[in-house]
Amino acid sequence: MKAIRLKEPRAFEIIEVPDPGEPGPGMVLVKTHRMGICGTDYGGFLGKMPFFKYPRIPGHELGVEVLSVGEGVSNVVPGDRCSVEPYMNCGTCFACRTGHPNCCDSLEVIGVMIDGGLRERFMIRADKLHPSDQLSYEQLSLVETLAIGCHATDRAMPGPGDHVLVIGAGPIGLATIEFTRLTGARLTVMDMVPSRLDFCTKTYGVENTVLFQGDGSEVEQMRAFTEGDLYSVVTDATGNHQSMANALQYLAPTGQLVFVGISTQEISFPHPVMHRPEATIKASRNALPSDFTRIIDLISDGTIDTNPWITHRTTFGEVIEEFEEFTRPESGVIKAVIDVTAT
Repeated sequence: MKAIRLKEPRAFEIIEVPDPGEPGPGMVLVKTHRMGICGTDYGGFLGKMPFFKYPRIPGHELGVEVLSVGEGVSNVVPGDRCSVEPYMNCGTCFACRTGHPNCCDSLEVIGVMIDGGLRERFMIRADKLHPSDQLSYEQLSLVETLAIGCHATDRAMPGPGDHVLVIGAGPIGLATIEFTRLTGARLTVMDMVPSRLDFCTKTYGVENTVLFQGDGSEVEQMRAFTEGDLYSVVTDATGNHQSMANALQYLAPTGQLVFVGISTQEISFPHPVMHRPEATIKASRNALPSDFTRIIDLISDGTIDTNPWITHRTTFGEVIEEFEEFTRPESGVIKAVIDVTAT
């Protein structure tokens, strides 16, 4: 059975892996149909993702088909189309006991810490599958990305009329934008890439966009958007340590700064920059099981349209050749999806 493995940064290889066999109790054998490529995959490829362990079969944004189920499995049956919740938590640590399995002490994310879905078939816990009889495999592969933005938005809980700034309009930033707009907040988006800002305006009707140029003009532009007040919520989705350190300057007094992007670098700032506005800084890690159910419903009823997201498609047989191009901003990639069944 074929799989694609990231041996080390910038070094993919096609390998043969053993057939997974038949599922045991509580387990499910699935076939990978679609895999979304996300910032974690790019970070792993570039050697910039702190949690990535090599060598690794990537793939955690997945649309899969249930092939067979083990004893005691009742939530899915063979033939079901499912999204995968890729966070393998223990269920017994403090975080799991208190309703935060996304922060499990021994969390292993498939495709990051343990092997993921860029292979023909694999075994997974039944409780990590979220079925849908309406969504396509392609749509199901986008649920996990959307769940990251859903959880990041919930970390700050903006309300109607609040001024919210999202920094970074890549896939995670776009997912955050999706759920911020559902709160009724007044949204501003900042990015360094004009085409991404154009996408936000055309797709989501975002009127307030800021092209980051690093000359300080951004703050004055933001004050004009917010009647001088700046933002009660700032979410940084860049994963860039300099952007994350600078994000405090955009906060209104008592505002909240949410880091959903991940950096391997130290983040530093003078303490008064945080202390003066009595700022709150939060991390947002992964997502919760309820986010997956909610998102499947929102796509099914048309509240979220995933069609504009997918700008690039590739196949199992072509992805190694094309992957590095996807990492370049000038490629125009919003979301690339792999057809794992096509060689």
